[in-house]
Amino acid sequence: MNNVYGLLFFVFSLLHFSCGNSTQTTSPKTANVVESVYASGIVKSENQYEVFSKSPGVVAHIFLKEGDSVFIGTPILQIENTNSTFSAENARLVSDANDYQRNKEKRMEAKNNIDFAQKKLHHDSLMFLRQKNLWNQKIGSKVELEQRELNFENAKVNLKKAQGAYDDISRQLKLASDQSKNNLKLAQSNQNDLIVRSEVAGFIYKINAKKGEMSAPTFPLAVVGQTGFVLELNVDELDIVKIRKGQKLIVRMDSYKNQVFEASVRFVFPMMDPRTRTFKVEAVFTKPPEPLYPNLTLEANIIINVKNKALTIPTQYLVNDSTVMLENGDLHSVKIGLKDFDIAEVISGIDVDTKIRMPTK
Repeated sequence: MNNVYGLLFFVFSLLHFSCGNSTQTTSPKTANVVESVYASGIVKSENQYEVFSKSPGVVAHIFLKEGDSVFIGTPILQIENTNSTFSAENARLVSDANDYQRNKEKRMEAKNNIDFAQKKLHHDSLMFLRQKNLWNQKIGSKVELEQRELNFENAKVNLKKAQGAYDDISRQLKLASDQSKNNLKLAQSNQNDLIVRSEVAGFIYKINAKKGEMSAPTFPLAVVGQTGFVLELNVDELDIVKIRKGQKLIVRMDSYKNQVFEASVRFVFPMMDPRTRTFKVEAVFTKPPEPLYPNLTLEANIIINVKNKALTIPTQYLVNDSTVMLENGDLHSVKIGLKDFDIAEVISGIDVDTKIRMPTK
């Protein structure tokens, strides 16, 4: 890979093509050619994310400071929201009032009505049978018999009504109890959301909030990430089809001037950003420099292809993608292979003995 470094920044090795040559002529040279795709981006901590509060309110407590370590669930800060506190208390009171076991008196009353209706049915049944027997013996009136029968039928209807009323009140009490308990859980969950906790094990990289400030769900309160670092790159849509997982990168950062680092592509995000017309590519350092910090800017060349001992000319000597100008000024056709902004591979058309000149602009 050391050769790759030299090849990627081949401009230094190509100075001998034309330095000191006032006629701006050169001949093809044998060199290694690297085809690469340019990308810019930033360093991010692994699983870096912005922390938001789910509820608006006032920042009441900040438990940590920038640089502190966190685990999953570690409290970062607490939001104070009076409405949420009152809602939770009201939900608790309603839940206690609607508790199914606490309302057993209402169910017992309905159950007593069933018992009374059953006894009434039994009594009216006996009275009807007795009157019927008397009627069969020609004793009593038909009106009395019909009245006893009517009482018996009413008793059956009343028993069904009592049973239905018991089922209805039991169902209503159970529904009210369950709903109020769910509302209490929801209110308690909203209360718990007022304590903002870390979703990962790592570090607090940034605290944006101050005690006493208003917090909104759209305002990032902090930035949290893990200890490892990744490279988040932006690749132009014209080049994205060339990018594959595992390809090597040469990385340069302003924080480490005159140094280059190796990395490899870990993931290519499949959705293009319509605003910038770029794709996001994620890469990881082969051997990361130390120290590293989130949001450091970088530039990278993603190596697409490497060809050793190729016949090359400076790209600026091309008239177009298939023509060069000979020393005498004649245009001559060539076949070009790998090419970037500075160097081009010559497949056929000229050789090491051919003199070519810089075309006039």
